[in-house]
Amino acid sequence: MDPKSQRLRLNDGHFIPVLGFGTYAPEEVPKSEALEATKYAIEVGFRHIDSAYLYQNEEQVGQAIRSKIADGTVKREDIFYTSKLWATFLRPELVRPALEKSLKNLQLDYVDLYIIHFPVALKPGEELLPTDENGKALFDTVDLCRTWEALEKCKDAGLTKSIGVSNFNHQQLERILNKPGLKYKPVCNQVECHPYLNQSKLLDFCKSKDIIPVAYSALGSQRVKGWVNLNHPVLLEDPVLHAIAKKHKQTSAVIALRYQLQRGVVVLAKSYNKKRIKENLQVTSGAGEQGS
Repeated sequence: MDPKSQRLRLNDGHFIPVLGFGTYAPEEVPKSEALEATKYAIEVGFRHIDSAYLYQNEEQVGQAIRSKIADGTVKREDIFYTSKLWATFLRPELVRPALEKSLKNLQLDYVDLYIIHFPVALKPGEELLPTDENGKALFDTVDLCRTWEALEKCKDAGLTKSIGVSNFNHQQLERILNKPGLKYKPVCNQVECHPYLNQSKLLDFCKSKDIIPVAYSALGSQRVKGWVNLNHPVLLEDPVLHAIAKKHKQTSAVIALRYQLQRGVVVLAKSYNKKRIKENLQVTSGAGEQGS
């Protein structure tokens, strides 16, 4: 089913498709796979594409989008593209150059959504994850309210249609919302969210402020050593999910994604496997446009 008509209204009047295609992959995965997977995702019906400067694949993702525009599959306005401001660019004077760098990599004139990737500033420079000689992260001191003002200027300049945040907690969101002279509220807060981490309190807070929650790792945390305890249960092997999936003749992944849509959460489905990319689209069956 084509999800392009199933959207939620953002607080700035733009609309976001409820199902997005996530493009993150571990470093060892060739970047060319991002190109092929994104092209296929657009071919089968995805219209919301999520990437980030940190992923180091925006060149390939942009190429995929442009190729699908060139062959007539979509127009630029059909695609909702999200990029993210990485933690080494949180100083206000670095925000626009960072977005312009992403746009250059993408070879696009604008992004639909630009979000602060992480509410902790790292030392500016070429290193994405700067560390000292002992391997400890090198942090920077930045007022996120000033960073937000720089994002507002990017929106005014037409470089992005909407602006939002990611990985922000209740207090960090309030700092932005209560900022004197706030011009635009964050339209979204993208956080890890799945049945094992349902984020109920944060989601309720976001909704009370007309901020759309967006779920990443909706199929469970990354199974990457050093990132997650590999002894922890695997979400998609959960017996309850399996039972629901069997009852509805669906995959466990579709049930996990549908769980988010029914809570009013925009959800990102990440897979480079063509069969699963197509299967994940089934989640939008019966989901209509809200807030129009």
